[in-house]
Amino acid sequence: MTTTVLLVDDHPVVRSGLRAVLDTEAVRVVGEAATGEEAIALAAHLRPDVVLCDLRLGDGIDGIQTTTALRALDPAPAVLILTTFDRDAEILGAIEAGATGYLLKDAAPEAISDGIQRAAAGEMILTPELATRVLQGIRNPLPKLTDREVEVLRWLAQGATNREIARGLFVSEATVKSHLAHIFTKLEVDSRSRAIHVARETGLI
Repeated sequence: MTTTVLLVDDHPVVRSGLRAVLDTEAVRVVGEAATGEEAIALAAHLRPDVVLCDLRLGDGIDGIQTTTALRALDPAPAVLILTTFDRDAEILGAIEAGATGYLLKDAAPEAISDGIQRAAAGEMILTPELATRVLQGIRNPLPKLTDREVEVLRWLAQGATNREIARGLFVSEATVKSHLAHIFTKLEVDSRSRAIHVARETGLI
């Protein structure tokens, strides 16, 4: 039985390469999309068994938001993430959004093809290492930062001072210091450099 798949990646050369190695008797590529919005529209029309989707899709919604929308379709395709990003926050976010698996782009073509067929059959596709990290993420969830706290972290990562952050966000320096205190507490760190490191490692920024 042939498994139909929709490819979603914002790089045309990547989509072409995937089509070249995946289009076989076992897997048939029925469409390509460059954005999340295009993927949702095409999936509703083409009704593929599986959507093979990248996490970063340029402008517009990202792979996690796209996954959520795809899984809300009727019928809902299985969504298999194929990306170069393997940070814990992104892996866990994709699974929580309804993705049935997560593969890295350095996987062999045979592994990707096999993953597509297994995803269509309802199996969860995760390497042992990624599965372990997902379980750890569920047991030890990431701290929940507010949107403003994430903004402050991004300014920090750019090397901004408290005064520069205050000007950029149109708030007082006292407010910035308050946000930093909350960020340090939530991330369990005691310095700006550690906050930036933890935020990058966990995918918060």
